[in-house]
Amino acid sequence: MDTPEDQTSIVETQSESSVTSELVPTRSRKPWFWRSLILFVATGGIILWRMLAGGTPQTSVAQQQKAPAPKAIETIALATGSATRSVQLSGQVEATQQSTLRAQTNGIVEKILVQSGDRVKSGMTIAILDDSDQQLAIAQARAQLAQQQSNLARLEVGTRPEIIAQRQAAVRAIKAREGEIRDNLKRTSELVKEGALSQRLLVEAQANLDNSQGERIEAEAELAEAKAGPIREEIAAQRANVEAAKATLAQAELARERTRIVASQAGVVQTRHISNGDLVESSSQIVTLVAGDRFDIFLELPEELSSRVTPGMTIDLTARALPQWKQRATITAVVPSADAASRRQRVRVQINKPISGLLPGMAIAGNLNMPSNRPSFVVSRDALTRRQNDWLVFTVADGKAKQIQVEMVADMGKNVAIYHPTLRTGQSIVLRGGDGLQDGAPVKVVDPI
Repeated sequence: MDTPEDQTSIVETQSESSVTSELVPTRSRKPWFWRSLILFVATGGIILWRMLAGGTPQTSVAQQQKAPAPKAIETIALATGSATRSVQLSGQVEATQQSTLRAQTNGIVEKILVQSGDRVKSGMTIAILDDSDQQLAIAQARAQLAQQQSNLARLEVGTRPEIIAQRQAAVRAIKAREGEIRDNLKRTSELVKEGALSQRLLVEAQANLDNSQGERIEAEAELAEAKAGPIREEIAAQRANVEAAKATLAQAELARERTRIVASQAGVVQTRHISNGDLVESSSQIVTLVAGDRFDIFLELPEELSSRVTPGMTIDLTARALPQWKQRATITAVVPSADAASRRQRVRVQINKPISGLLPGMAIAGNLNMPSNRPSFVVSRDALTRRQNDWLVFTVADGKAKQIQVEMVADMGKNVAIYHPTLRTGQSIVLRGGDGLQDGAPVKVVDPI
């Protein structure tokens, strides 16, 4: 803040200057004017020279800052390949072989030896029926066989001497009795003629003689038969009787064996139809077995694939009930008819020696890789850039990136199949470094690390 003294000095100074300027003549002020003008022009020239001299380097630096450096990229040569398309199929597990064991005879169940879920081997006993009736039939058949075998033995050995002697004695006795009857007939005939006896007694005496003669003839025939021995036809007939008795015994023993119900093949018991004490008849269901060493998996095909899937194609199988299980298998057959429920054609995949947790009725998913007939190039997924809904690849021309929008033919996981009419086999495309790359951007190809 100016004091009064300062203000007084200023006023005085200004007054003196005014007086002096008025006293100084006009010619004395011109050198100062020219000096100021020269100083102004010199200062402006220096400033203009600096501006003109320093403008070029600043503009060059700005331009260098605006121009981007080439981006390092890795390239790969395009190669044609077979494109495959992944198709998801669904289906279920079914037993390759399923059989129901049935009773072959009537009886009461004494023991049932298996439960649902048990694994059985071929020939293993499943159930036992009461066999009392069968044991009685076996005893009778054995007795009958013994009798027929004895008769055959007698025929094969021939008639014993004592039997021949016995029959000779019988013939002599009958002849002696016949002689007595004949003498009695003669006496009776004389007495009837004399009138001492009635005619009826003569008829009775004649009848006795006839009977005696018949007995003698029969005894003589038996004696002749004993002396001649059995004929071949009789021995053959008796041998047939023996074989029939053996067959009856074998049938009785088979009926007893059928009271023990055995598994005809190895498998797993799916259903048990009887319990201890049940009365079963012939053809009654006992248990249902499924083959445990192999399963069939039936998968449904989309309609557009019905004519393109063939046996021998590989398929990857998974099960929702077994998250850790995954198996690659081969399509065994294509069923030549549509399923009645879904109206879709099915394929069959056979699994041998499945894991223990895999059971009939489980849901199965199959991943089938279908080959594509379209021309394509197979590249790594890293070579593709996704921008909005478009797939892009970059080629290199004159040190700059060239953007090409391609068609995704098939997604194969790590690799993809692409197509564009301008792409050629052996052409270089950007493999790595394409993220954020723009069309026409400068690039620099470097060797992969």
